[in-house]
Amino acid sequence: MHAAVLHALGKPPRFGEFPDPTPGEGEVLINVSAAALKPVDKQMAAGTHYASPREFPVVCGMDGVGRLEDGTRVFFGGARRPYGAMAERTVLRRVQCFSIPEELDDVTAAAIPNPGVSAWLSLKHSAKLAAGETVLILGATGVTGKLAVQIAKILGAGRVVAAGRNEQVLSILHALGADSTIRLDKPDEELIAAFRREAGESVST
Repeated sequence: MHAAVLHALGKPPRFGEFPDPTPGEGEVLINVSAAALKPVDKQMAAGTHYASPREFPVVCGMDGVGRLEDGTRVFFGGARRPYGAMAERTVLRRVQCFSIPEELDDVTAAAIPNPGVSAWLSLKHSAKLAAGETVLILGATGVTGKLAVQIAKILGAGRVVAAGRNEQVLSILHALGADSTIRLDKPDEELIAAFRREAGESVST
C-alpha cells in the first residue's frame, strides 16, 4: 500500500510502499479516507515528542477517518505501530474507533476531534467550568480557541471573553458565542484596562 513513511527522526517522511497491515485479536482494519496533520504529528516525526518512534520505518499520523471492512465510517486514533493514519490502510483496536455523523465530511471529521477534545478537557475537567461563570479564552483565534468559545457556551458559561492577536478572526468570534473580545497586541496599559473591565472592575480614565 502507499503511505507517508518516516525513515529517521528529523527527516521528512517519504511517499512510498509499505506492507499492508494484518489485524490481530481485537483489532480492525481501516481503509483510510482522511488523516489529520497536527503539531503533535510534526513533533513525533522530529523526535521532539516523548512518544516519538524509536524503530523505523514507521508510517506517520496518529488519527484520521476511514471505513471498517463492514463499511462503517469511523474516526480512529492510535494505530498500532509501525502503522499510522497517513496510509491507504491502518490497523488498531476496535475500541479506538468512533462513529461519525453522516452530515460531517471526512476532512472535517478528521480535523476536529483533537483540538475539540483539548478544548473540552480544559474547560470541563481542568477549569471545572460551572454554568453561569465567566470564561476568558486566550488564543481564541486558533482552531482549539474557536472551538473552546463554542464549547464554553454549550457547557453553560454565562459570559465568554475571547482574546487573541488576529483581528480578522476576533471579529467573527461573536458569531461563535463570544460575548466580548480583547486584542492582545495592545499596549500594556490598554490591555490591563481591558482585562479589568471584563473582570467587572471599574477603570478610571
